Amino acid sequence: MSSTGERSVGDSATTLLRIPPLAPARGRAGLRGELRSEWTKLRTVRSTMWSLVAMAAISVGLMALIAWALMNRWNRLDPGERTNLAHHPLEVILARPVFISQLVVAVLGVMVISAEYTTGMIRSTLQSQPRRLTVLAAKVAVFAALMLVVGEVLSFAAFFVGRQVIASHVPVDLNDPGVSRSVVGAGLYLAVLGLFSLGFGAILRHTAGAITAVLGLVLIVSNLTGLLPDSWGHHINAYMPTNAGLLVIQPQPQPGDLLSAWQGFGVFAGWTVLVFAVAAFLFTTRDA
Repeated sequence: MSSTGERSVGDSATTLLRIPPLAPARGRAGLRGELRSEWTKLRTVRSTMWSLVAMAAISVGLMALIAWALMNRWNRLDPGERTNLAHHPLEVILARPVFISQLVVAVLGVMVISAEYTTGMIRSTLQSQPRRLTVLAAKVAVFAALMLVVGEVLSFAAFFVGRQVIASHVPVDLNDPGVSRSVVGAGLYLAVLGLFSLGFGAILRHTAGAITAVLGLVLIVSNLTGLLPDSWGHHINAYMPTNAGLLVIQPQPQPGDLLSAWQGFGVFAGWTVLVFAVAAFLFTTRDA
């Protein structure tokens, strides 16, 4: 019995000795590898695909249905409504879809990083790539590229589909003043909003809390600042992140606007940079 056990131990030891050693590591984990890793994580998570499908359904499908319903009852609309639609066609085929789609973008942006904290995967990520700023930069680059492509594709798709739906009563063309900039700006706005939300996710590290903070800012706080009195209240309202950012979607400036379209977008981008400065500081100083 003992001799058999000794032979088994000896055979196992011999087998282990025959296993070739692993090749020594060459170089070090860098941004390129982290970009591939973040892209793999982003495209294989089920929530990403469902979020993009929801954006497409809202931007193109729901918008086309609403526009078709309006055109179908055109003769029964109030003359004021017909005049408003004729002068602001992008309100239906672009602005409203963006307003709803931004909710999906905000949720997706938060979850890009907060989901890793919820599942504990962030520890594995930081073990494989200890340089935290590299990790954060890779997340930002991959998500920004995805949202920019998706945002622009859906913006142009919504415009061309919506244009066909309303063409019988409200003609609109990319060559009309401010229209092409509005369509391009819609995609840019959604991309920056996604990054803005990602920054909040990195700061709060809690999915529900970060989503509540972003949506509360977008839907409630930004609108409540319009109730502040006097000119200082008007200025605060104009410089709120999404209030300023949405100016890039307006084909023409409106009375009372303090910022031009690109100035507003620049203000929104500046807020996003500020959020990421805080996020980067906390990401590199806090424990995972």
